[in-house]
Amino acid sequence: MPVVLVVEDETVIRELVAEELEVAGYTVVIANDADQAIAILEARQDIHLVFTDINMPGSMDGLKLAAAVRDRWPPVHIIITSGKIRPLEIPANALFIPKPYVGENVIAAMRTFENMN
Repeated sequence: MPVVLVVEDETVIRELVAEELEVAGYTVVIANDADQAIAILEARQDIHLVFTDINMPGSMDGLKLAAAVRDRWPPVHIIITSGKIRPLEIPANALFIPKPYVGENVIAAMRTFENMN
């Protein structure tokens, strides 16, 4: 099954999303912030999708992380989420899902990407 990197600094949200994705059959790797996510992406070759919140502590937010993923790992799919900001621009071929979201909607959005079924 595809591997999803969930990047979320709020523990409860991160755990709920991870659990819903695992129940749907995805392998989940978690990161607390963008810096940790970059380290994971550099260390692993099996990440298919990054699901990231915009507002996070650290050296970059989720939008900057998404841009870095698009530049450095172009085949990796990206879904961006936020309950505070609706970005005016997101990287090419990325999706935005506003919070609060329903896990079923996230999974349906993920399945629109190639190789995510």
